[in-house]
Amino acid sequence: MSRLLFAPISVVSGLLAGAVGKKIFARVWSLFDNENAPDPKHRDVTWRKVILALLLEGAVFRAVRGVVDRGAREAFSKLTGVWPGEDRPKRREQPA
Repeated sequence: MSRLLFAPISVVSGLLAGAVGKKIFARVWSLFDNENAPDPKHRDVTWRKVILALLLEGAVFRAVRGVVDRGAREAFSKLTGVWPGEDRPKRREQPA
């Protein structure tokens, strides 16, 4: 039941994280270059610059999404008394 109640919060927090992540990435990229971040579809950009932009963008978006998701889950838990997710990561099975 908590999963169903948390779903709309998760969607809204995901949209918020995307918007915040975009702004943070633009700020961080401006430390590397005075142009907007390159996109793989841009022809006159080096591979090095495209790969750096993609790695940085991925790291920023993943970190922001994780922070926002965790905050939303903690807020939901404080309001409802139920954690919307698993308590711990699952154990990896040892190879035979």
